[in-house]
Amino acid sequence: MTDSASTACFTALEQTDFQKLEQAAYLKGLLRPFKGKGALATWASQCLNLRDGLIALAQTHVLPQARRYPFSLLPVQLAQQNTGAGTTFLRWRKLDRSSMGVALWEELIASAATPTPLIGDLYAVEQQRIVLNMQISLLHTLARQAMDCASKMEKAGALYKRRISGNSSCLDQPHPH
Repeated sequence: MTDSASTACFTALEQTDFQKLEQAAYLKGLLRPFKGKGALATWASQCLNLRDGLIALAQTHVLPQARRYPFSLLPVQLAQQNTGAGTTFLRWRKLDRSSMGVALWEELIASAATPTPLIGDLYAVEQQRIVLNMQISLLHTLARQAMDCASKMEKAGALYKRRISGNSSCLDQPHPH
């Protein structure tokens, strides 16, 4: 947030923006037994849906603000970067696309050419970018881990079923003494 809210050019996301995604954003379901076929895959899907919801917030709320006047006059802009893993992050980028990264924001903040009234807004944008990128990354990782776990559980279940389908219970067999 800026020191002077009345002159702010950027409005950060509020709790109500996140509530629209789901109450699951608090990861209530992380610490549970995940019993039943498909429970892990379902939770992974929920994580991916939340991740996609955050990306949509970034695209519809954060990027349009960060690209309009007066930010559009700056030599650096906030942009989205799509990754090979299928997710999207917010990055600072030169207008000519010659370089990208937080160092560009740092230079923008340090530059005497950057209008002083925009410093607070640029700081708010950077805070929002950092938090959204972290949240997107965490949800993507949780989904990937849950899908990997589901695959391992399925493999273990198949091996278990193959083993028990040919054998009777261990209680039916005599024990050697």
